[in-house]
Amino acid sequence: MPELADLLRLERRSDLPAIRPGDTVRVHVRVVEGNRERPQIFEGVVLEVKKPNAYDGSFRVRRVTHGVGVERTFMFQSPRVEKVEVARHGAVRRAKLFYLRGLTGKAARIKERGSRRGGQGQSSPGGRGGAGRAAAGGSARTSAAEARSTA
Repeated sequence: MPELADLLRLERRSDLPAIRPGDTVRVHVRVVEGNRERPQIFEGVVLEVKKPNAYDGSFRVRRVTHGVGVERTFMFQSPRVEKVEVARHGAVRRAKLFYLRGLTGKAARIKERGSRRGGQGQSSPGGRGGAGRAAAGGSARTSAAEARSTA
């Protein structure tokens, strides 16, 4: 059965970046106050992404302000959403990050994807996911012993 958006020939937005759960994003939203409109930035961690390619897709962003957690759900196709910027890519292993609601402080941190500090998705040797030093030419002891003997 064809989707309603396809029947109405509605255009999908292509200006939004690909976001995943765990990413820290800045969402620029148009806020109406009385008779004026102004942009407001909502920055936080993406908890979930629902149907990103569908016309009725949405994503949920959470941030903690003054000790109070605030979650907002944004529609991908909403005209109120001006733009979405990805501040950092998070390395998570779940599609829904609702467990972050119960965590505070350092426990609620998310590692950065692709960083050199041991995050997931790392392809450089020397980290947890790579072949490491053993496959690159020996163990750490032999490398240190060779360095002393040549110096």
